[in-house]
Amino acid sequence: MTSTQPAVLPWEGHPRGSSQYRRLVLALLFAGIATFAQLYSVQGILPLIAADLDITPSQSSLTVGLGTVGVAVSVIPWSVAADRIGRVRAMTISILTATTLGLLLPLAPSFEVLLAVRFLEGAAMGGLPAIAMAYLSEEVNRNHTAVAAATYVSGTTLGGLLGRIVAGPVAEYTNWRIGTLTVSMIAALAAALFVWLAPKPRTALVHSEIRELPGRLWVNLREPGMAALYGQAFLLMGGFVAIYNFLGFRLEAVPFGLPQSLISMIFVAYLSGTASSRIAGKLATKHGRSVVLAGATATMIAGVALTMAANLAVILIGLVVLTMGFFAAHAIASGWTGQRAVHGRAQATSLYNLFYYGGSSVVGWIGGVVFQTLGWNALALFVIALAVTSGVWAMCLKDRLAQPVSVGLSRSP
Repeated sequence: MTSTQPAVLPWEGHPRGSSQYRRLVLALLFAGIATFAQLYSVQGILPLIAADLDITPSQSSLTVGLGTVGVAVSVIPWSVAADRIGRVRAMTISILTATTLGLLLPLAPSFEVLLAVRFLEGAAMGGLPAIAMAYLSEEVNRNHTAVAAATYVSGTTLGGLLGRIVAGPVAEYTNWRIGTLTVSMIAALAAALFVWLAPKPRTALVHSEIRELPGRLWVNLREPGMAALYGQAFLLMGGFVAIYNFLGFRLEAVPFGLPQSLISMIFVAYLSGTASSRIAGKLATKHGRSVVLAGATATMIAGVALTMAANLAVILIGLVVLTMGFFAAHAIASGWTGQRAVHGRAQATSLYNLFYYGGSSVVGWIGGVVFQTLGWNALALFVIALAVTSGVWAMCLKDRLAQPVSVGLSRSP
C-alpha cells in the first residue's frame, strides 16, 4: 500500500491581516518616519542656519540639496548591498547609520563639516528607498502589495512633515542645533521600532554578481513599462517639489503678505498625502493600478490649477488637492515598480528612486527659472504640462504596465 505526500504549495507572501503582515507594514511605516524626518528637518530652519553660520540663503539651501543628492547617488549601491547581505539587514544598517549621523549633526563646528555630514547622512538614508519596495514586494502577498506600499509611503509623508514642523518651533525658541537634535531623537525611536518589528525575510536571497549590475540596470531602463513608471517618478515629483519650493515666495509677496511662520505651516498639507496614499492602495486593489494612477494624476492637475487663483483659501485648497493626487500617484507607481520586476527587483526600485530624486533636483530647479522669469501662473502651467505628459505616457503603455516583466539577465538565477 502506498501513500502520496500532499503537494507543498509555494509560499506566496504574508497575507493581509496576518500578524507578520502587520509587523512588516508597521516596520516600514516607522522606517519611513525615521528616514524622511531627518532628511527634511533642516528645510524649515534654513534662515536660522544661515544666521548662525553667517552664510547666504542659497548656501544654507545646500544642507537640503546635499542630503537629497546623497540619497540619489546611493540607492543603486544600496540595492547591490541588499542582494548580498539581505533586505532587512541592509535597511537596518542604513537606518541606524543615518540616525547616528543625525545625532552628530548638531555638533558640526563649521558649514563645511555640516554639508559633509548632510551628504553622508543622505547616502546612509538611501538604503530605505532603495530596498523597501523590493522587500515589500517579495514578502507580501501580491494581492495586497498596493495597500502595504501605500502604508510605507504614508510613513515617508509623516516623516517629512514631522521633520519640518518639529524642528522649526523648537529651533525658534532654542537654536537650529537643538531643533535638528530633537528630530533625530524622534527618528532614533522610530528606527528602534523598525528593528524590533521587521520580520525576517522568507524569500531566498539571490546573490548577483557585481559585473551583472550594468546589465540589470539597462534591462530595466529599456523596458517600456518600467520606463513609464520611472517617468512618473521624474515628472510628477519634479512638478510637486517645484510647487512647494516657490509657493512660499508667492505667499509672502503682494497681495498676500503672509509672515514666514504662517507660510511654514503649508507643509501640514502633507497630511492629506498620508491619507490619500493609503486610499489609493485600497482602490488599486479593487479597480486596478492604471485606473487609480490616472485618477491621481488628474487630481494633481486639478490641484495645481486651483493654485492659480487670486484667493488665498482657494490656493490652499489647491495645495491640499495637489498633495493628495501626488502621493496617491507615487504610492501606486512605486509599488508597481517593485511588483513588476520579477528579478533584479532591488535595482528596479532603486532606479525608480534615482529618477524620483533626480526629478526633485532637475525639474525643481527648472521650475524656479520659470517662476522667476514668467511668474506663478507660468510655473503652474509648466507643472500641469509635466503631469499631462506623465499621464499620457502611462496610458499609452497601459497594456504593458498590466503585465509583470522579468528584468533579470538571461544567465541570472
